[in-house]
Parts: sequence; structure tokens; C-alpha cells
Amino acid sequence: MKKTRIVIAVAVLLASCQGNEENHEQQQPAEEHQHPSAVQAGDQADEGEQKKPLSPHTSTMAMVGDAHIHIDYSSPRVRNRIVFGGLVALDEVWVSGAHNATWLETNQALKIAGNELPAGKYAFFTIPGEDQWTVIFNRNREQHGKDEYKQSEDVFRFSVKPETLQEPKEELTYQVNKLSDKEGTISLAWEKKKISFPFEVIQ
Repeated sequence: MKKTRIVIAVAVLLASCQGNEENHEQQQPAEEHQHPSAVQAGDQADEGEQKKPLSPHTSTMAMVGDAHIHIDYSSPRVRNRIVFGGLVALDEVWVSGAHNATWLETNQALKIAGNELPAGKYAFFTIPGEDQWTVIFNRNREQHGKDEYKQSEDVFRFSVKPETLQEPKEELTYQVNKLSDKEGTISLAWEKKKISFPFEVIQ
């Protein structure tokens, strides 16, 4: 009788151990299957971050009377850098954006700082300075960086006094603001600086 009980107990113990091993073998592949998918999701997130442009292409526009004014530019971010006097050199020609030169298009002639800007499409350059900036409208609107810039191709240039912003502007931003059916302002703001100048539609 004792031998029979011992045999039964051993059989039960072996069956229990075999069942645990089977359960362990069934769980292990599931854990291995989950790991690669988690890594893949992380890779996709990283790839998404890498594909996001650091200086996204954007534009702004407005109607002032019959004039349609459109500014096209790439908008870099500050990203904890010193911009004017650091990333952007003072007293040197700047594309006033990133990559290709910023351009402005108008379907009506504009009067700016006593000068006439005929209807058309122009590159928009600036020369940032401590106390004043130089604003430049240039005929060669398709330029990359400032390597192709030639002063001889300027339509005209004029000086403006920069403002100091109380709250820093992370992204470079242009605005065309309508004041009346014939008048408006164009502004550029980035980091701690802003320039703005008025224009009048010539009819």
C-alpha cells in the first residue's frame, strides 16, 4: 500500500514539473515577440523627429486695397542659441531666413521709405546692426544663402531702427499688417529683435 502511494505521489510531482516547463516555454516566445515591436516604435519616433525640419518653410500674406503682398521664407528657431551677434553676424548681409533668400511679391507698386518698389517679386535681405538695420530689396529673387548676392542688383535699400522685444520670439516670423486701404506695415521678429517699416500702395 505504501509503495502504491509513493508511486502516485512521484507521478503527480513529475506531472506538475512538466506542466510548469510547458507554461514557461509558452510564455517565453510572447516576451520575445513584444521586445522587437517596442524597439521598432522607438525607431519610428526617432525617424519622425529627424525628418522634422529645423527651419520649416512658411509664408505670410495680406490684401491692402488692391495690393496682394506675399512673403515667402524659411523660419529657423532660436534653440538656445545667441542669434544676432552669434548665429547671425552683425553688419553683414543676411538672407533674413534660412536656406534660400526670403522673397516678397506684390502685384501693385509700393512706396517704401520714399522709394518706389514696382510690382514684382524680390529677394529680401537685411544687414542687422546694434543700433540700426539695413533693409534691402534685390532683383535676384532666386538665391541660396548670400553667396550670390550682388549689391549692383539692389532695387533700393534703407535703414530702420530695431526694437527690443520684452518676450523673446522662438521662431523667425514675418507679418504684413493692413492699416488702411492704402497703407500697411511689414515686420520681422526673431529672438529679442524686431524691425518694422510702413508702406503705401501706389495706384
